[in-house]
Amino acid sequence: METVLVIGGTRFVGRHAVEEFRAHGYEVAIFNRGKHENPFTDDEDIVHHKGDRTDDDALVRARDRIDPDFIIDCVAYYPRDVRTATEIFADADAYVYVSSGAAYGTEVVPKREDETPLCECTSEQAVDDSWDTYGPRKAAGDRAVFEAGERGVRAMSIRPPVVYGPYDYTGRFEYWVDRVSTYDRLLVPHTALRHLVYVDDVARGLRTIAEQGDPGEAYNVGDHSLPVLSEWINLLADSVGTSVDLIKVSERELAIADLESSDFPLYRDYPHVLDTHKLESMEWSSTPLSEAVSETVEHIDSADSSEKRGPDRDSEERVLDVLETI
Repeated sequence: METVLVIGGTRFVGRHAVEEFRAHGYEVAIFNRGKHENPFTDDEDIVHHKGDRTDDDALVRARDRIDPDFIIDCVAYYPRDVRTATEIFADADAYVYVSSGAAYGTEVVPKREDETPLCECTSEQAVDDSWDTYGPRKAAGDRAVFEAGERGVRAMSIRPPVVYGPYDYTGRFEYWVDRVSTYDRLLVPHTALRHLVYVDDVARGLRTIAEQGDPGEAYNVGDHSLPVLSEWINLLADSVGTSVDLIKVSERELAIADLESSDFPLYRDYPHVLDTHKLESMEWSSTPLSEAVSETVEHIDSADSSEKRGPDRDSEERVLDVLETI
C-alpha cells in the first residue's frame, strides 16, 4: 500500500486531501506544527508527525520515519519551502505543490499553464509575508517545481483559484449565506467572471496529478461553470431555500455609504478564468455546482459570519434607502 505525506492536512485543502487519499486506499501521514485542531485524532491509521516545515531537519526526520511515496505540500508559502522539499523528497514517486491561480502575472482570459506568463518574484518578495507578494511567491514556487523536474524529480504543481467548500475558514461564502438567510434585498456590485473551485475537486486534482502527472508540469484546477457574483448569490439562496432581490450597483451608488465594490467578498473587477483542459485530459472533472454549493452551505454556520468580512448592513441600508427615492 502506498503512503502519502500531507504537509499541512488539518484545516481546509489539506484536510480534504487526507480524506481523498484515505478514501482511495492510501496510507496517510500528516506533517504540521499541531497549532490547529486535528480532525483525525480518532483514526489511528493516520500518522501525525509534528514539526515545523521551515525546519529542514524536521522534514528529513518525517521523511525517514514515514518513507512516503507521494508528498502533497499544502502550506508552501515561500519559494524556499518548495526548493527544500523537492530536494529532501527527491526520491519520492511524486511531490505535488499547491500553488495558486494568483501566480499568473498577466490578466488574460483564459489563463493557460503553458502560455500565460507567471509573476516575477524579487528576492525581497520571496521572503515577505504580505498578500501583495502572495502571487509572486507562488510563482517562484512553481519555478522551483520546474527546476526540480529538470533534475529528474517527479515534482508537479496545481493552481487553484479561490477555493470554497466545507471547513473553509475564510468566511467568503459565510458572508453571503448569512445575507441570503437574513435579508430579502441585497446589494451586489457589477462584477467580472471569477473562477472558483470546490475543495473536493482540488483534492481529487491532487490525487490525479500525483498518480498521472508529468514531472515539472503545472495544472490548473477550477469549476466547469463560471457564474458571476449575482449568480453565485442566487445559487446560495436556492440552497438555503429562499430567494433574494439583488440590487446591482456601481461605484457611484456605493459611494453613498462610502463603500467600494472591492468591499464585497468574492468581488473581482477583471475576469479571472483558468483553462482546465490539461487536468481534464487525465479524466478529472469538477463537481456540479448545485451539489458543491449545497455541500458548502450545509457546513456553514451563518451565525458565525461577522460583518468584518464585508460591508455592514447599516451601510447597505443607507444605499438601499437612497435608491428607493430615485
